[in-house]
Amino acid sequence: MTSDPLTHRVYRSLNRPLTIWGVERRFFFLALVIGSATFNFFGSLLAGLVMFLALYAFGRWISVTDPQILRILLNSSRLCRRYDPLKGSPSIRRRHLHD
Repeated sequence: MTSDPLTHRVYRSLNRPLTIWGVERRFFFLALVIGSATFNFFGSLLAGLVMFLALYAFGRWISVTDPQILRILLNSSRLCRRYDPLKGSPSIRRRHLHD
């Protein structure tokens, strides 16, 4: 009796990050908000557009390089690596204020 391996179809769209104009959606809205805040602060449409376009270009480069880098950077501030020589592999623990 032969057992054929089970195969399940996985659609490519499930593994793709959600983007707007090629930039991860949270970073796109961050660039949009900072661009509008720059416009309101300086009262210059050119300054707001330049800020948005600069952040958009940076976000586009980050999305092409590594789509999860924003999540990694935000989580790295609250997690630190600690090595336990008895375990043989690094473990992650939460950083407390008294450390």
